Amino acid sequence: MSLNGDIELLEDRGAQLSIVDMADPAVQSRFKPANGRASVGQSTSPWWIKVTLQRESNSPSQWWLEVGSVTQLDLRLYLPGADGNWQERESGERVSYKQSRDHDFRHMLFKLPPLDQAPLTFYLRSYDPAGNSFPLRTWQLDQLIQASAEENLALGVVYGIIAALLLYNLFIFFSLRDSAYFWYVLTTAGALLMIVSMSGHGFQYLWPDNPVPFWLDRVTLPSLWGFCACRFTQCLMQTRSHVRWAHHLLSFACACYVIAIALEGLGQRNIAAWIIALLSLTSIPAALGSALIRWRQGYFPALLYLCGYGLILGSISLALMRATGLVQPAAWNAYVFPLSVAAESILFSFALAYRIQTLKQEKAEALIQADREKTARMAQMQGSADELQNAVQLRTAELAAANQQLCERERDLRHAAFHDPLTELPNRRFLVERCEAALANARRQSEATALLLIDLDHFKPINDKYGHDAGDLMLQSIAQRLREHVRSGDAVARLGGDEFAVLICGADAEQHARDIASRLLDELAKPVSYGAERLTVTISIGVALYPRHASNFTTLYKAADQMLYKVKSRGRSGSAVCGEDGELSSEARLHLDVLSVPSGLL
Repeated sequence: MSLNGDIELLEDRGAQLSIVDMADPAVQSRFKPANGRASVGQSTSPWWIKVTLQRESNSPSQWWLEVGSVTQLDLRLYLPGADGNWQERESGERVSYKQSRDHDFRHMLFKLPPLDQAPLTFYLRSYDPAGNSFPLRTWQLDQLIQASAEENLALGVVYGIIAALLLYNLFIFFSLRDSAYFWYVLTTAGALLMIVSMSGHGFQYLWPDNPVPFWLDRVTLPSLWGFCACRFTQCLMQTRSHVRWAHHLLSFACACYVIAIALEGLGQRNIAAWIIALLSLTSIPAALGSALIRWRQGYFPALLYLCGYGLILGSISLALMRATGLVQPAAWNAYVFPLSVAAESILFSFALAYRIQTLKQEKAEALIQADREKTARMAQMQGSADELQNAVQLRTAELAAANQQLCERERDLRHAAFHDPLTELPNRRFLVERCEAALANARRQSEATALLLIDLDHFKPINDKYGHDAGDLMLQSIAQRLREHVRSGDAVARLGGDEFAVLICGADAEQHARDIASRLLDELAKPVSYGAERLTVTISIGVALYPRHASNFTTLYKAADQMLYKVKSRGRSGSAVCGEDGELSSEARLHLDVLSVPSGLL
């Protein structure tokens, strides 16, 4: 018999009450009649349930109490003991199956103390932020066993239908490798696992020795099933190509399902449950809308999907109303979801079968069309073989010419990347790469390398007075003289503006650097004719040597730059070699090696 019409309920806001407080008349006055309620929905507060039983004279004395909720996070039963104290029994998902039942049964089942003529009052404390549900019934054990056998038979048929469809479509997936079948298999597997969990058989047979893990509880399993169902809808309805707004809504729902699972793992069960409930505002319209649009486009599987999804939609709506307390749990609505999933699996399987037929027809039509095109092409090729050969020869010549142009263009681009367009001297990039290679070779050969930094003195007045054409002519003349007065193995580069550099390698690098610096001071100071004008500049040269003054390019450049600055500070028009006033100390060399000052060359 059902007890929910005669029980009393008390909401424990803030979880302040214990079983000891039940003796307080003030607490007792707060209990309200349940009036048949077996669910209070998604409440963050524990609920106390007061049950009073009294045996009639002609009824048995031994009874069993069934708490027929789908799943419950935490349920405590308090029975009066012989010593006046309360005996606590803990049940729900937080304890193992064997600890939470007095008999092997899929729902929570407790053996009550023998009843006599005096009333028996006991309490239950229910807590589950995802939905407090407590349909209560009392049984005679033999009748419970008989009813359980009938229920197990009915549920076994549902399990068998869903499992058979799952395996059938799994084999098809391995044959076709179609993504729609993949997500159908995952959706069906998730639904089967969710039904097994909701019925209590999962707790009874799959994980009886441990509490229910969070990844198999009443929040995670629906989220996994909803995620897979959304992906199946996207693949079957081809929403990415045909119904893009529905595709985006379904993708949003998938992301929310993942968030709900994460929140459940972090202990935020109430928020996760509300996310699942509110997702019906996006995923359901998106699924139905995409199916309707595709059906109107002549896609027959969409009609089968609508029928199957309509059943699921009704059962899910009923489940959500049960979870939120809008509909009270009852025997008639406990099996709606399993039966709907079985029917949905059948209809979805038909839709996929029709999809196979559609794919076969499309493939056959494509083969016929391809054969027609092949025949036409063969006829065309046969009739215009000479024309084709001429076209091939012409195209080959064009490709050869294009390839030649590409090679020349590549050479031009490489030359432009490493040379200054005005003076045709190598640029900064070339100098960096050339200097790195020269230092590596000098390190292997135990030779010296010299870097000369050259700056034109009083160049800006030429630009200001005679214009940039005069400045460009001066730079080109200076570049030509630099090329003429260095060896063929030495490198000359324009660093930018009126700055130049010379890289000298070899065993005599130091002496040759001094000679070139002396020679350049004279040669580069010679006038340059610009119309009737004779333009003159002087130069300042800073010299640094590897390995005497630096061990890498950065410090070598820094040392030469310091020497150039030293010449300018002395009045310009001269040269200075690093360390010419005295050999650098080891401490100074270490300082130059460690101090990596970024320069315009790096």
